[in-house]
Amino acid sequence: MTTKLSRSLLLSSAAGLGLSLLSALPASAHGSADAGVVGGALHPLLGVDHLLLLLGVGLTAARFGPMLLGFALGGAVLGSVVGSFGGHLPAAELLAALGVSAVGAALLLSDRLQRPLPVIGSVLAAAVAIHAMLHGQESAGTAGWWMGALLASAAAVAASFAAGRRLSQQQAQLLAGALALLGGVLAIAPL
Repeated sequence: MTTKLSRSLLLSSAAGLGLSLLSALPASAHGSADAGVVGGALHPLLGVDHLLLLLGVGLTAARFGPMLLGFALGGAVLGSVVGSFGGHLPAAELLAALGVSAVGAALLLSDRLQRPLPVIGSVLAAAVAIHAMLHGQESAGTAGWWMGALLASAAAVAASFAAGRRLSQQQAQLLAGALALLGGVLAIAPL
């Protein structure tokens, strides 16, 4: 079997498995933010929407520079504060899943934009803000959960940033397309 064929089969198998797993999961990975440090640290790793969004944040920063992490951090702070004070959006869970798709799509289309940084930064900030707002809504005031979630989220972004710096343009585009697709799968999975 040729190397090219082996890679193609491996990629197809991995995509099929990933889509099967995602379709069995609800888009909502949000519940209670009072499960302590371990619960907070596990959420970014076991919450599929959260993990995919963090992957998108790291890949975006790898492509356009670490300054875009400021957009993500700003969105996280704004969203969590709005959510903790009772703010909400209709269909916020759906919007959180579609935020993953939006980050992937923005990465895919970034080469066609005249000034990609404002667009990419805005999409990234909005996607993170919606997700953080959901966590703000469920917050029971336990600092341990937030600390665990923050540390695990930072580790996931750092790992995807480091990996993203090593990707070829073609590999980065493939991952961006996968994010766009998987965010859509998460959005329609509950239906």
